[in-house]
Amino acid sequence: MRGTGVALVTPFKKDLSIDFDAIANIVEHCISGGLEYLVALGTTGESVTLSKVEKAQVYTFIKEQAAGRIPLVAGIGGNHTSELIDTLKAFDFSGYNAILSVSPFYNKPTQEGIFQHYMAIQEYTEVPIILYNVPGRTGSNMTAETTLRLANASEKFAAIKEASGNPEQFMDIMNEKPAEFDVISGDDNLTLPFLAMGMSGVISVIAQAYPKQFSSMVRLGLDGKFEEARQIHYQLYAIMKGIFMEGNPGGIKYVLSKMGLCENYVRLPLAPISRASEIKLDAMMMAL
Repeated sequence: MRGTGVALVTPFKKDLSIDFDAIANIVEHCISGGLEYLVALGTTGESVTLSKVEKAQVYTFIKEQAAGRIPLVAGIGGNHTSELIDTLKAFDFSGYNAILSVSPFYNKPTQEGIFQHYMAIQEYTEVPIILYNVPGRTGSNMTAETTLRLANASEKFAAIKEASGNPEQFMDIMNEKPAEFDVISGDDNLTLPFLAMGMSGVISVIAQAYPKQFSSMVRLGLDGKFEEARQIHYQLYAIMKGIFMEGNPGGIKYVLSKMGLCENYVRLPLAPISRASEIKLDAMMMAL
C-alpha cells in the first residue's frame, strides 16, 4: 500500500440509480493519472446508502473495468460484527488485493471491543486487511496501543488508514509498529507532512480529480524530495480543503461533475453542496 490510493465516489444518475458509465470514466481517469491503487466503496463511495445487490454490482464492475491493471481494495466494514462476517463469507475476493475495514461506528465500543471485532473478522478474509481509524465519523478513536496490538496479533493486518488527524498518535504507531505494517494517511491536506514522519502513502479523495499532480507529490515525498513536493502540495492545498467545506463526497462530486466525469448527485441523507460552495470551488479549479 505504498503511494497513492483513491477512495472512489459512486456516481449516480438523476434518478439516483448507479451510473456505471461514470464509474468507468473515473476509473480510467485514475489509472491514466498514475495512481497506485483504487478503493471501492469506502466512505467516499456512499457505501452506507447502497443495497447489498448494488454493492456487489459496483465491486464487480470496478474489478472488470480495472481489468488487472491496478491493485484494488474493497471497502467492507460495519458495526455489526457477525453480519460483517457473513458479508465476508459471501464476498468474491478474486481481483481484490485487500479490504479496508472501518473501526465499528455508532456503538462506541471500548478498545477491547474494537480489538475483538477485528480479530473476529480477520479469520474470514482471504486477503490482507487495512484497518481504518476515522473517529470524526465513528464516534470513537482506535488508539495507537490498539493499532499496535492488532498489528502484532495477526499477519492479516497489513496497514492502517489513520484519519484521526493526531500527529502524536501517528508517531506513536510509526515508532513501534512491525516493519511490514504500513501506516497510510487518511487526510489529503496532511499527507505531505505525514510522509516526512515515515508514512507509506495516502488513501485520497482529491486524487481522483487530480491524479497526476497528487500522486506525483506523494512519490516525491516518498523519495525525500520535499522541496519539489511542497510546490505541488500548496498548489492543491486550497482545493484539498475546499472539497470538504460541506462534508464528503458532495465537494468532490461537484468537482468531478465540472470535469465531465460524472453527474452531481448524492443520495439522502446527503445533499448537494450549496451554490456558495460551488462558486468557491469554481475559483479554486480556475486557479489550478
